[in-house]
Amino acid sequence: MTALDLILTRFEQLSAVPRDTKNEAGLRQWLIDWANGRGLRSTVDEVGNLIVYVPASQGRKDRPALILQGHLDMVCQKTADSPHDFTRDPIRVMRDGDWLKADRTTLGADNGIAIALMMALAEDAGVAHPPLELLLTVEEEVSGVGADFLEPSNLTGKTLLNLDSEEDGVFTIGAAGGGSVFLHMPTAWEAVGQGAAFRLTVDGLQGGHSGGDIYKNRGNANKLLARALDDLQRGFPIRLASIQGGSARNAIPREAHADFVCDQENAARCGELVADFERILREEFSATESGLRLTLTAVESPIRVMSLPESNAIVRLLLSLPNGVSEMSADIPGFVETSNNIGIVETLEEEVHIISNHRSAVFTRLEAITRRVEAIGQLAGARMERNKMFPPWQPNLASSLLKKSLAVYERTFGQPAKVEMTHGGLECGIISDRCGGLDTLSCGPTIENPHSPDERLYIPSVQRVWDFLVGLLAEM
Repeated sequence: MTALDLILTRFEQLSAVPRDTKNEAGLRQWLIDWANGRGLRSTVDEVGNLIVYVPASQGRKDRPALILQGHLDMVCQKTADSPHDFTRDPIRVMRDGDWLKADRTTLGADNGIAIALMMALAEDAGVAHPPLELLLTVEEEVSGVGADFLEPSNLTGKTLLNLDSEEDGVFTIGAAGGGSVFLHMPTAWEAVGQGAAFRLTVDGLQGGHSGGDIYKNRGNANKLLARALDDLQRGFPIRLASIQGGSARNAIPREAHADFVCDQENAARCGELVADFERILREEFSATESGLRLTLTAVESPIRVMSLPESNAIVRLLLSLPNGVSEMSADIPGFVETSNNIGIVETLEEEVHIISNHRSAVFTRLEAITRRVEAIGQLAGARMERNKMFPPWQPNLASSLLKKSLAVYERTFGQPAKVEMTHGGLECGIISDRCGGLDTLSCGPTIENPHSPDERLYIPSVQRVWDFLVGLLAEM
């Protein structure tokens, strides 16, 4: 079996184990069993991070340990017609030429391919390497709890190579910080009375990663639904029965819908306004969202609805909240500095719950976009809370690991690697701070459309990353 065959086999095997955020225990135990079967020591800290210790190859026991790092969880997204249950069903991995993809779900190459690469490095007796500490964190995709509460005494290495980047030939040396605001809009229910009931749906959007894809002018279903509802509200009164959109705060929502009631006399006008507004949106997004749909469907009358003032307030809050790129970097041309994503909207028993996810390479501007969202929420009468914001990972151009990696890459492939920062979130800075300062770099194979059912992994790039890692480890 070639190294690439081994990597892809391990990836398909681990893809059979459900690993949604906060549901990583099954994969963690699977990896512990794998380590035990090969006589490798492992440990799990209090928050659930797993570390597997791989002894050095012959003649390298006196070398400093290298930390290889990835995360256990994945973003779970699927198409509307997929019956997949992420709590129990295996990801169905399919090959399409040089690409791996999944059957109408996220593939989980973010970050399962990192785990597969680590496993192959530990198993391949022909790879020369120093002691390796394979660090696999929990809850990277939502809260960063794993990195934030990592127990540093479990690690001895002072050099960290993160395998969570998504473009072959690019070394990432810095990343945006981030955090989220949770807005709770109270609702009081009332009887429906007479009227026509409808469901308004926005779908057919691409979605994508709220960091890496935020600059691509893709539609956010939650925001487009708010615009459509506002267009209706300006024509005549509507009362919401529910509003739902998005399933992950760090994924650009592809679908959203709202159930509402209007006076019977305005029912026909509803269809006309929605059709007109769909034409407007399709023209606005003609270059990026060819599949965009706005659909109005008659439904059975709901049991209850929100009051007219509350319905108006919720729509106007969603309409007012910022979304997308808010600042481009003044220092790095073309680099997104600050953004946010209205990732989730859901109707609960006593409130409408909205999550705004924020990113910035400048911590003070991360605070500024957070305060902007909080201020708008306060004006709308929402109750708010924020999770702990994690700071940006600041680049170190003098990094010894960077210099060595650049030299190995050019020697291996005959061309230089790119050095970039990313607007996506990486755990490198948090882990480095927890461990008293580490020499840190991130790399990885090419993954397109992460955090969406269109996610796919470019197989030749996996081989190239493997070749780079083998060369780098021989130098360590």
